[in-house]
Amino acid sequence: MFNRYSEALVKRQEESQFRSPRTYTPIDATHVMYEGSTYLMMASNNYLGLTHHPHVKDRALQAIQQYGTGSGGARLTSGSFPLFQELETRLAQWKDCEKALTFTAGFMANLGTISALVHKGDIIFSDELNHASLIDGCRLSGAKVQVYPHKDLAGLESSLSQSKHYGMRFIITDGVFSMDGDIAPLPELLELAERYDALLIVDDAHATGVIGEGRGTAHHFHCENPRIIITGTMSKALGSIGGYVCGSQTIIDYIINHSRPFIFATALSPADIGASIGALEVLAENPSVYQKLRSNTEYMHNALQSLGIPSSDDTPIFPIIIGSNEDTVEASRLCEREGIILSGIRPPTVPVNTGRLRLTVTAAHTEEELQRVIQVLHTLPIQKNL
Repeated sequence: MFNRYSEALVKRQEESQFRSPRTYTPIDATHVMYEGSTYLMMASNNYLGLTHHPHVKDRALQAIQQYGTGSGGARLTSGSFPLFQELETRLAQWKDCEKALTFTAGFMANLGTISALVHKGDIIFSDELNHASLIDGCRLSGAKVQVYPHKDLAGLESSLSQSKHYGMRFIITDGVFSMDGDIAPLPELLELAERYDALLIVDDAHATGVIGEGRGTAHHFHCENPRIIITGTMSKALGSIGGYVCGSQTIIDYIINHSRPFIFATALSPADIGASIGALEVLAENPSVYQKLRSNTEYMHNALQSLGIPSSDDTPIFPIIIGSNEDTVEASRLCEREGIILSGIRPPTVPVNTGRLRLTVTAAHTEEELQRVIQVLHTLPIQKNL
């Protein structure tokens, strides 16, 4: 009865692609306990270290004390409470947009935004390295989807110029690409969107709190524009959970009335909303947190360069290319033996033979901890020519 599934699992194991969750016990923003030992965490998306920030935790506790542990319903029935309005107002202001709307997760924000706005008969132009949630949102929309080579503006324009017979056009991209850490060329994408009358959807999941003084991709390039629709998550730099979309009032009101993942999902809990508000307050009132992330990013970039490992200081995401699945798994295990958690990323998350250690620095790491990581990386079989 389950042959299809058991055979697929065996194949995953043979190809060193089998995955299973590992249970870590967080100690603080940069350390975890695993099987009785303490490890330095270098694989987290907790970019600003806010999961353990006192103000963020206090805000979550205050929300529980005032509103309870759950929302009790969907936003359009009984699940809205005052903290939603406060968070969505703060998000819209932070992103320089007219209005914002929250979802239960960043994945759902992308599914819900794309499937609501894009219709059959429209066409989507999607970067080939976009996150799975964007890809699934595109598929769910029923529109024609054309994948363009990563950040290939000439190829994208060529395709746009041949799309006049479709309804609406949409360009969809990550703001910061999660596996490589590079930034989308937003000014050029916006220029193309204006030239060909397309809407531009930018997923700021790994950009919020990370670039543009923490405000994300549009602020980084100083190109805020009503044609840009911004999605994102509170689960990374903001240290909480939940997703959001920011845009014009017309766009957000349309999503409220047409997005099934918004309409039919139970709303976020008070603790989630409270923590997210607290994180935005920390970002707005204490820019030194963002500056510490930038400082640690530059330090790691320089250290990797000294080892001959290609890197950029644009974002705190550093892909350490290993190669095969087997070598990637072994490299991750070697780091673990040295007390460092560095996730081995393999296909289908990344292309074949580009298995990597996805190293992320945070504002909470110390220089001594980063030095320790560099010492361990120096011993690994890394493809320094990539």
